[in-house]
Amino acid sequence: MNELRHIQNHTNSDRMSIRVAKEKDLEQLIEMLSDDQLGALREEFTLPLPDAYRSAFENISRDKNQELMVLTNAEDSVIGMFQLSFIQYLTYKGGVRAQIEGVRVSKQHRGKGHGKQMFEWAIERAKEKGAHLIQLTSDKQRPEAIEFYKTLGFVASHEGLKLKL
Repeated sequence: MNELRHIQNHTNSDRMSIRVAKEKDLEQLIEMLSDDQLGALREEFTLPLPDAYRSAFENISRDKNQELMVLTNAEDSVIGMFQLSFIQYLTYKGGVRAQIEGVRVSKQHRGKGHGKQMFEWAIERAKEKGAHLIQLTSDKQRPEAIEFYKTLGFVASHEGLKLKL
């Protein structure tokens, strides 16, 4: 799945592309993940990057059920990211669920419709892979993100629980 898909930004004429993340993108990805109040608490954006990030990137890249994607501009600069995980279940007659995580748009590109573009792409990709639903979690400390997801049709139909290990 190394294909490149060009998409047209609905708010301006910039040509955007969604492609599989490359190792050369890793620093930008970790910078985006750490560039908010919650990310700053759990990420470590220092150069050189901690080895754990490279190891995780390699594991994700090798796993056929993981797709780490980036949104790039015409100059191939990364301006957004997300990870799709495809999870096979016995429920729903052996259905597949798509889980979207790590959604970020760089600060200078927020509010321009890029998040919506990434989700539209991710939803279509999940359909291509035969997923019967796409799910996500969002920290309750991110009410703006939750409201954004609702505008895309996501419904808070379940109560999620987590156990930190």
